[in-house]
Amino acid sequence: MANPNLVNVTSITGESVQAALTTTLTTEILAAASDTLVKINSIIIANIDGSSSVDISAAITKSGGSPLNIASTIAVPADSTLILIDKNSAIYLEEGDNLEAGASAAGDAVMTVNYEILNDA
Repeated sequence: MANPNLVNVTSITGESVQAALTTTLTTEILAAASDTLVKINSIIIANIDGSSSVDISAAITKSGGSPLNIASTIAVPADSTLILIDKNSAIYLEEGDNLEAGASAAGDAVMTVNYEILNDA
């Protein structure tokens, strides 16, 4: 299966996903399906713990590969947010790639990913 040719894209769909992060750093947050390219426009981390900082990590796993960090143990203070990726530094997930993330304390951080699915099927 090949990645979509951007000239032949038949649809672009805007999406968002939210996930409460666990202490498992390889928890899948978002995956690129067959015949799609996923453009991640922003990743926002919210620390929902009112008193403690939480460390977050995020990685991209290429199809059949090992996770490669895009963030590693970044501290997010209590009751604050971190913009990990914004529209000026978009990331593409090719088909079979995954965005994975985790935190130092389960349930203390929520990740919001805003993305577009580019499809040529």
